[in-house]
Amino acid sequence: MDVDGQYRGIDKEVHTASGFTNYTTFSLWDIYRTEAQLFTLIRPNMMNDFVNSLLACYDQSPHHVLPTWISYACETWIMIGYHSLPFISDAYLKGIRGYDIRKAYEAMKASSTAGWYQGCGYYMKNGFIPSDKEIESVSKTLEYAMDDWSFAQVAKDMGKEDDYKEYMKRSAYYKNIFDTKTRFMRARTSDGKWREPFDPFFAKYGGDYTEANAWQYSWYVPQDVHSLIDLMGGPDSFTAKLDSTFILKGTDDATRNVEDISGCIGQYAHGNEPSQHIPYLYVYAGKPWKTQEKVVQIVNTLYDNTPGGICGNEDCGQLSAWYILTVMGFYPVNPAEGVYIFGTPMIPEAKIDLGSGKSFLVTAINYSDKNIYIQSVKLNGQTYTKSFIRHADIVKGGTLEYTMGPLPNKSWGSDPADQPQSRIPGK
Repeated sequence: MDVDGQYRGIDKEVHTASGFTNYTTFSLWDIYRTEAQLFTLIRPNMMNDFVNSLLACYDQSPHHVLPTWISYACETWIMIGYHSLPFISDAYLKGIRGYDIRKAYEAMKASSTAGWYQGCGYYMKNGFIPSDKEIESVSKTLEYAMDDWSFAQVAKDMGKEDDYKEYMKRSAYYKNIFDTKTRFMRARTSDGKWREPFDPFFAKYGGDYTEANAWQYSWYVPQDVHSLIDLMGGPDSFTAKLDSTFILKGTDDATRNVEDISGCIGQYAHGNEPSQHIPYLYVYAGKPWKTQEKVVQIVNTLYDNTPGGICGNEDCGQLSAWYILTVMGFYPVNPAEGVYIFGTPMIPEAKIDLGSGKSFLVTAINYSDKNIYIQSVKLNGQTYTKSFIRHADIVKGGTLEYTMGPLPNKSWGSDPADQPQSRIPGK
């Protein structure tokens, strides 16, 4: 915006921001996963400006919905999901509320009930999006379900019980596209049948998955990881399939036409956002040491300090935000839960300035290139056995101390009581 507060809105009219700084170019399909969470830690006041900017777009939208992917003064509609919901929900649930909360709630509900939008009508009616009616039906179903979970938490906090129940129900719709035989998320047609032929390695633009294949998108249930573990046959089967994701190569023909699938380790594609939570899923299965190995491999092989030092599209800061949080040793698998899953620290010390004279100091004792495994953790000087840390604990200020070693401590974080809890209630 200009120095007088004026800016051009998505309706192409000139508006004046009142009480907030207007921002634009929100790559929401990307930044809702990690970058927004980084801002809640280091620039919470800026998050208020971001939310107010999104609500201004809602007011200006001819469809009266929140943005999907805005570039300057244009809604581009180029990506899927209604990811303004987890973006706003995460801020709200963390107590960042310098905006019209009632309008935010209204806007999120309106955006998630727009039946005309990218198969949303089919999703609400059938519990999944038929692949013969809408492209990228698998990815859209999965990402809508995550978005719905985030809004459900806001509804619960605001005492809107009917909305909470409805959106929690919707957040489990991912189960409707899970094939128990192949153990992949698959496209279904209007008659409920699995679309054939099926190749989990295959990807194409305008196919069943958005810039990805079944290997990459079948893990996208950050709101209900433990139920996904059950669907995949339990922790051991889940872990074995995760291992395969980082090993299997597939064929060049399967993905040659999708340039966004980049930065690959097996089928894991760090250069594109749908994969970026996958290495942290080992923690939910009681194998945090495997997460520690994978994130070190990703950082050491897919980032460097050259002009080509990022392995994919930066997407307005998402790949950098993943790096920043990861090298401090934790990451938000569920973007709206207020929980960060431990990976492993890759710097000896970092301090987060929380404002108002408070800070959160992260240190790694015995840190070195070979000492990549967490041996123990202390939070504010006390032994800490959990394999995750809450946002609320970080913003209080204090210290997080890792002790590192060259061999995995397979008992640390393996107890179910110490694992992050991610399960939608009910069947």
